[in-house]
Amino acid sequence: MSVKKFIPILLFSMSCIGIYAQQADMSRPWKNKKCAISLTYDDGLNVHLDKVIPVLDSLNIKGTFYIPGNSTTATNRISDWRKAASRGHELGNHTLFHACVGGTPDRSWVKPDYDLSKYTAQRMIDEVLMANTFLSAIDGRTKRTFAYTCGDMVVDNVHFMDSIKNNFVSARGVKSEMLPLAKIDIWNIGSYMMVNASADQMINLVKEAMKTNSYLVFLFHGVGGEHNLNVSADEHRKLVQFLKQNEKDIWIAPFIEVSEYIVDYKSRNK
Repeated sequence: MSVKKFIPILLFSMSCIGIYAQQADMSRPWKNKKCAISLTYDDGLNVHLDKVIPVLDSLNIKGTFYIPGNSTTATNRISDWRKAASRGHELGNHTLFHACVGGTPDRSWVKPDYDLSKYTAQRMIDEVLMANTFLSAIDGRTKRTFAYTCGDMVVDNVHFMDSIKNNFVSARGVKSEMLPLAKIDIWNIGSYMMVNASADQMINLVKEAMKTNSYLVFLFHGVGGEHNLNVSADEHRKLVQFLKQNEKDIWIAPFIEVSEYIVDYKSRNK
């Protein structure tokens, strides 16, 4: 075969290989895995340190812990959080005082002093940025993600995150959704709040994420107690074991790590 005839065949073959590789990448877009999973835990509870982190550490899985500055463990167990961070767990910003919009029957627990409906946007911004300083004093890190308290994003008619995005990598919301890479809003990443969920229910969500090549974020509060939004420690352990057993298809990583991956993907695919 002459060189002139060979070149078009070679180019065609390379094109086919490129298309195949792209298709393969689309089916495993998360670091060559089918989906990405982040385990996030809100409110800085004792059970996170005593029940969750030991299980995660035993399987070499890293979680994300959103700690309000006024949580009991932030006051009494800073050294334990520092150890957790040194082992690769993420400490995320959940404001200083966990302020939420009150004034409704389901928000009767909101204290008047920390009712977002009475906040100015500047007060919220100041408290969020101060929480970053507080967390940096624990783990020494400068990159941070944020979790909206109660999912509230607007204070005094202002989307307060718009003013402080340069201080964060991303933000987690509370809308129950899992999305593929291209459709994710980095400033309102959805999550599934687990309340009395069984391991089977949680594992089914993981299977759906694998099927749709999506990013699934679990949102836990109590795990084995300490919060009215609770999941059994045993059911939680079964979920984590399932994730570990399926690591070849699931990328399990802290929220900040997956967020940085999404940001990089979007910058390369504008």
